[in-house]
Amino acid sequence: MTAPPETLPLSLVVFAYNEVENVPPVLGAIVAWLRGRGAPYELLFVDDGSTDRTGTAADSVLAGDPHARVLRHKLNRGIGAALKTGVRAATLPWVTFLPCDGQIAPAELDVLCEAAVRTGVSTVFSVYRARDDGWQRTLMSAGIRTMIRTLFGVTMHSDGPYLFQRALFDPDLLVPDSFFLNFEFPIRVMRAGTPSTVETIECRPRLSGHSKSTGFARVAGVTRDLLGLRLRLSLQPFVSR
Repeated sequence: MTAPPETLPLSLVVFAYNEVENVPPVLGAIVAWLRGRGAPYELLFVDDGSTDRTGTAADSVLAGDPHARVLRHKLNRGIGAALKTGVRAATLPWVTFLPCDGQIAPAELDVLCEAAVRTGVSTVFSVYRARDDGWQRTLMSAGIRTMIRTLFGVTMHSDGPYLFQRALFDPDLLVPDSFFLNFEFPIRVMRAGTPSTVETIECRPRLSGHSKSTGFARVAGVTRDLLGLRLRLSLQPFVSR
């Protein structure tokens, strides 16, 4: 008999940079969801060099929880670096992540856990059901996906958090400290033929503040990083585990 998805042991990495206003409500909801699952969990909050009181707010919310830790970067290093820090500290077999902006309700992760149990795959990616990014961002996203197909021969279906077996994620192999890590890991997984699936989840407006990862400069950076990844893969191909 297949185990229910809510019993999946889960390490959840939550990363934040200058999100002090969002930490209490967002982190509080995440903790309530984790405790309500009834499964082993650990919560790894990564303060990515915030210059406000983000880390202090996280300390307050997580005080007394033996399954939660606050990890700190002295300087802002990027989403990729925060995720790698969290995965290095993780001890449970399954890992996923959330930004601390409130755009994704923690219960949406149930969709990923259910898919992992139902299908038996080792990675579950997510796409958003409906997200009004405007025509500019939609066009930029389409261009990036076209580059990925051209350079790597895979079709990218990954917008939001993904769930993966911890053994698949090698922080020392994954070079990017930037948001580009969320392109590189899926590309490596798909090129290696590692079993994966894609699920649709809901995305909502952030509670407060503004996104730190938008704009044409990001597209230029992604283009440069895609070319760099293509070179690295040609020199040291990824081997599926």
